[in-house]
Amino acid sequence: MSLHTLSVAEMSAVLSRREVSARELAQHFLDRISASNPALNAYVTITAERALADARAADEAIAAGTAGPLTGIPVAQKDIFCTDGIRTTCGSRMLDNFVSPYDATVVERLSAAGTVLLGKTNMDEFAMGSSNETSWYGPVRNPWDHAKVPGGSSGGSAAVVAARLAPVATGTDTGGSIRQPAALVGISGIKPTYGRVSRYGMIAFASSLDQAGIMAPSAEDCALFLQAIAGFDVRDSTSVD
Repeated sequence: MSLHTLSVAEMSAVLSRREVSARELAQHFLDRISASNPALNAYVTITAERALADARAADEAIAAGTAGPLTGIPVAQKDIFCTDGIRTTCGSRMLDNFVSPYDATVVERLSAAGTVLLGKTNMDEFAMGSSNETSWYGPVRNPWDHAKVPGGSSGGSAAVVAARLAPVATGTDTGGSIRQPAALVGISGIKPTYGRVSRYGMIAFASSLDQAGIMAPSAEDCALFLQAIAGFDVRDSTSVD
């Protein structure tokens, strides 16, 4: 079974039937990241220990019968979302050593859904770019042709999904930063209606336009994750009730 080729729904099914463990699934993607990320430069931070801990908790929930549809599914977070105890750089030298003391709402909700955090993805510095060449950590390569760009600013997220270094990744879109890179690497990406997803803990580019969204191989996979991150948040005055 080629685990990385499965859809989110298919991964959820094999996990629930215990044909594969969440730990095995996480390790499969960590191995792919180790092999391919040096050439792509799509991950800024790889959270291997956190991923295996998340996977262990997911396996326990599956065994206890308390798992949800996303329990054990690996995810990559764009490095614009604050992550408690993990570096959040926004692709900038200025934040190279910044470790957030709290989780963004998007991170919090995906963690509560039982997902497994693989790492933080490269991006145009402070989301200002459309090619993912402005990052302090260097450009991201398009998985289909390393001489080409993957688009931006969510180019790292687009690249990890297209290269199957994560089944799904978060992104942010102000003027096309999910939709454009999704198009350039041949995956699905959705910028939800403004206010549908909380921006709390998402480092702002233009607060009146920014919106968090999902990048995945298919619209179905995007929809499954959008259901988990959408909803009113009292900590974001622009989120819709």
